[in-house]
Formats: sequence, structure tokens, C-alpha cells
Amino acid sequence: MTTRKSMKTALAVAATLVTSGAALSADLTDQDIRNGYKEHAAKAQFYRWYQYYERSEGGVDNAVDILSSDVRVKSTLGEAKGTDAYRQRVAQLPTTWKNAHFVNKIETSVDADGSVSLNAEITYLNEGANEDGSLRAADLKYTTILAPTDVLLPKFTSIEIDLDKMSDVTVFKDAYAANRALSVVHYWLAIIEDPARDPEPAKEILADGFALNFSSGRITDFEGLKAWLTGPAAAVSASSHTVKNFSAQAENDGEITLTVGFDWQGITPDGTRLEAETLHNWTLTNDVTERFARIKSVDVEIIKPFQPISK
Repeated sequence: MTTRKSMKTALAVAATLVTSGAALSADLTDQDIRNGYKEHAAKAQFYRWYQYYERSEGGVDNAVDILSSDVRVKSTLGEAKGTDAYRQRVAQLPTTWKNAHFVNKIETSVDADGSVSLNAEITYLNEGANEDGSLRAADLKYTTILAPTDVLLPKFTSIEIDLDKMSDVTVFKDAYAANRALSVVHYWLAIIEDPARDPEPAKEILADGFALNFSSGRITDFEGLKAWLTGPAAAVSASSHTVKNFSAQAENDGEITLTVGFDWQGITPDGTRLEAETLHNWTLTNDVTERFARIKSVDVEIIKPFQPISK
């Protein structure tokens, strides 16, 4: 069992830092870069897994939306096969509980059949399950598989959740803003990395009156985004972003602000590898009943200009 001091340290780190897989960006292979959008799409779905548990008023439909009809979900609560069984199980959970899920580690890989294997280690906090009012904390391990669909986002076919250990914690810390923000960050990355260059999915995650302040210019409407995706963003045949130094904050007006760094690598049509580093500040609007929060504004700072990778 961990000490209270170590638990608090782990939660502080989890709340401010998220890595995007085991490999550093410098270690990415060409195939890693070409598969990046599939892994981001899987991560977008994974962070959505927590939305119902952390904000049940959003409704269970958005939780079921990420599951295949024959999904298998296994945890310490038992096993559910199919979405109907899953609905019945979550319907039994008290909506008065407070739940928080801090993702400490997440790893993804694209399999030969196009499915994505996603494994994660998280810290789960609960307030309400213990009758004496004390908090519960547990380290959990997720082993999951997501199958491709006819749209960009895959769906879970298998989710296994194993208890690693229980821990003591004295303060409940909410994780909703971070998980809600990370789901839309990864979905955005999947959209702009997808070689199909299809802007249509972005309509779901753009707020009315959005403003994207990119280094290539300011975008304030969908036609501008479409032109960017087929223009500057299409200058490379493949690209991938590694997420780092992420933090998110729920604001009093219901919006979510976030800061995130991206290590970017791309491959030009002639095979040249490029790299860059950027820092983003986003503002999101949030309707808890929608599948994703929506991007209201993005401001980008270039930390390392786009350039060929030095051998």
C-alpha cells in the first residue's frame, strides 16, 4: 500500500503531465507516424470512457456510443457481454457518488488487422461508496481492444479492468475537465493527421464563432479549416503529434481551458522526415450531453520551427 504522501505526489503528476505512449517522439518509426491518427482516435474514445462515471447527468448513451454491440467488459464488478448488459450494470451505480480517474500511463499499438490495442494504468478515486464518508483510491490496469469502424473513431470490443492495489487518500480531486479535454485533443489530432484530409468530423468539435490562430494564419470558419487541411496541413504525406505537458482547468462559466505541448514529426512525399515543437492554449465550450467538448479558440506558439530532422 502506498503512503498518503506518495499518493498525493502521483495525483499531482497525473493532473499535469500526460505522455502519449512509451516511445519518445525521436524514436518514432515511419510506420509509427503513419499510424498516429489511429492511435489518437483510440485515445479519444478511451478518455470518453470516464465521462459517464464522472458526470452521469450527461447520460449513458455517450458511454455506449464507444462500445461495439458485442463488447465484453470485465472488472471486479463482474463481466458484461454486449451493450444491453453494460447498460444494466451501470444503471445500478449510485449517481450520488463522486468518481475521478487519473490516467498515469497509456500505451497503444496498431495491430495487423487495423484494430488498436490500448493498455493503461490509472488511479481511481471515489467519494460515496464508504458509509463512513472516507475516500477510496485504487490503482487499476486496463487492457482493451478497439476495432476499426466505417468512420474515424474505432469502438471497444474488449475492456478488462484489473485491480493493482488499494491506497489511502484524504482529498478528492476532480478529473473531469482533464479527461473531457484530452478526449477532444486526441480526436482533433486524429482528424488533422488522417491522410483522408476529411474536415467533416471537425464540425462536431468546433464551437460557434471559433478562432484557430495557427502559424499559417487565422481560421474562423469551416471553409477556412477545409482549405488549411487540404493546403498547409497536406504538405506532408503523414504526421504524428506526441502530447506532453498537458494541464486543464474547469472555469466558472462552464468552459474548460487547457495548455498542451506537441512534439510533431512528419514525412514529406519524398520521404524527408521533419520535426517541430509547439505550445497550444485552448478554450473549450462544454455541453455535458454532447459526445465531445467543442473548440472555441486555439492559440499556438512555435517552440521549435518546422525543420528537417538532423541525422
